[in-house]
Amino acid sequence: MNPFPFSDDNKRYHTFNYYLRHRFKEKVFKVGLDAGFTCPNRDGKAGFGGCTFCNAIGSGDFGGSRLDPLDVQFEQGVSMMRKKWPHGKAIAYFQSFTNTYASLAEIQAKFQPIFQRDDVLAMAIATRPDALEDDVLTYLDHLADKKEIWLELGLQSIHDETAKSVNRGHDFRKFMESFQRVRKTKLKIAVHLLNGLPGETPQMMIESARVVGSLHPDAVKIHMLNVLENTKLAEQYKQNPFPLLTMDEYTDLVIAQLEVLPQETVIQRLTGDGDPKDLIEPKWTMKKTIVLNTIDQKMARLNTMQGAKYQESN
Repeated sequence: MNPFPFSDDNKRYHTFNYYLRHRFKEKVFKVGLDAGFTCPNRDGKAGFGGCTFCNAIGSGDFGGSRLDPLDVQFEQGVSMMRKKWPHGKAIAYFQSFTNTYASLAEIQAKFQPIFQRDDVLAMAIATRPDALEDDVLTYLDHLADKKEIWLELGLQSIHDETAKSVNRGHDFRKFMESFQRVRKTKLKIAVHLLNGLPGETPQMMIESARVVGSLHPDAVKIHMLNVLENTKLAEQYKQNPFPLLTMDEYTDLVIAQLEVLPQETVIQRLTGDGDPKDLIEPKWTMKKTIVLNTIDQKMARLNTMQGAKYQESN
């Protein structure tokens, strides 16, 4: 019998699938959208060139095309997902670039038609801590009266030296300021962590998870660093290859991170797969099912689970 309380299967961590099934009582999937936003780290407000690991489409590899209207993107995405889950309901996921970086009027014009659709169960909005104006937060908080709204805050690492090295454009203090502001709203918060950034040790990555866990976000997303074509990181890697985590190292690291996160924190993602045509390394990230199964097997073998070391670590 699985000892983990937030599980209906063999998972020893709090999966997003578990949360959605228990929250909405039906199958729910995300539909990625590109609303045509840009990023303060590209237009000069926070910096130029973007984060070194971010590609030309703003990390929205499997979302819609900004060349298509949002309603067309959404309908195409739903049609694709319903081939697998005919009766599933959709979360509209504004994924590419920084989706709160615009005037309130522009944001409302893009969000409102999607939000009002009867076939949209909830919305998820990917953004940065340095692109959250008060009027936008107030607007989103108002939307959350009617439907669940997830705000995905990119952090990647708590270590400022790492953030500077990848041209992140903001520091941990700025993240904390924004996190506390969002905490005062009805919005749900998902924090992004990125493993394998150049110069970081496993201990640093575990510390990032430990500190984020102490904040009790509603969810965490964990991703392995992908070296993608047409990024600054790819140029650096080709000129002077830096070590990348192996799948065995990554799965061990993720388990250690899960152990220091509270059991109540939803784990929206433990791995990610970049577009195969752009992925330089590590190739093992394309084996998503194998990565997740390896995590499950190792956790069972170690008889550990999410939160196993949370109390002693905080």
